[in-house]
Amino acid sequence: MIEELIKKASAKSAKSTSKASSVVISSRLRLARNLRDCPFPNRADITQKREILSNIEAVLNHTSCMKKGNFFKMEELSSLERKVLVERHWISRELSEMEEGSAVSISSDQLCSVMINEEDHLRIQFIKNGFNLNALWKTVNDFDDLLEDKLPYAFSRKFGYLTACPTNLGTGLRASVMMHLPGLSISDNIEKVIRASNQLGLAVRGLFGEGSDASGHIYQISNQQTLGESEKDILDRLAGVLKNIIEHELNGRIKYYENNKEKLIDMISRSYGILQSAHLIDSDEAMNHLSFIRMAIDLGFLPEEFRRLIDFLFIEIQPGHIQYPDSNISVEIRDIKRAQILRNNFKKLPSLNFDK
Repeated sequence: MIEELIKKASAKSAKSTSKASSVVISSRLRLARNLRDCPFPNRADITQKREILSNIEAVLNHTSCMKKGNFFKMEELSSLERKVLVERHWISRELSEMEEGSAVSISSDQLCSVMINEEDHLRIQFIKNGFNLNALWKTVNDFDDLLEDKLPYAFSRKFGYLTACPTNLGTGLRASVMMHLPGLSISDNIEKVIRASNQLGLAVRGLFGEGSDASGHIYQISNQQTLGESEKDILDRLAGVLKNIIEHELNGRIKYYENNKEKLIDMISRSYGILQSAHLIDSDEAMNHLSFIRMAIDLGFLPEEFRRLIDFLFIEIQPGHIQYPDSNISVEIRDIKRAQILRNNFKKLPSLNFDK
């Protein structure tokens, strides 16, 4: 059911010419919204959820960026298809576990997805490459205004936008960035960053959000507070902290290279060799080796033009993507297919140049 969408998404990612940051892989803004006079999804019965879904779908079908996109009802998707959508960050793991009355709408350019009847009636999210919080906010805000003209949002003059979970009250805005932090990780400074971020009201999570591991030294960092601050305040505060993290990460890489040059070169060389020649590899090992190859590009050991390929592979080697559309292949076959994909792509890379 999602095969054409995945083909288009993979082709688009593979051909992307957009500039990727050495630290910030992507930025995401998500808004939680609910319809006035309707029970929250966890309180609604199936008839009410269907009606809410139908009303939202009708409005989305008349918006320019969504009407030519894709609309999937959760009960019509297989568990593997849901897993692939999670790996693409188009839906949450929570939505992937829901059945009748829940759905997702994905825009034609694949930058926006709207989750319907997850924790809230609407979870509107936009994702773009690089560090794009302020530019992204204008796009999100314009789209939200468009929906609010057609849908009666639940809003309080005192509390702002009303949400199923009190932690999303107010703006309903969750801003996050996906960061590649190998320098802080291998120098054992990542825990300090996590503690400092938590003290500043930010959440630090793994690749797929809460409860997931930071495979490939990739972390998601987001605001936790949505009440009592404007959207601009939230974005400015988050951006200020992120700029500090970026500075610490870049300094950490330089310092580690200066103090552990041969050790780092050895780690990068081993990763390059394994990804170039392995015939059996699981996703966690592959992600960690790809992280060192991305770091090699940061340090000038490989040309910048291959950064997009590594970011592309971070997604393409995830279990669901390797398995799709055959849900019955064994774990071993999946690991064999992953290794083959990596070998084929690493033929495109030149040799490591440590003379720079």
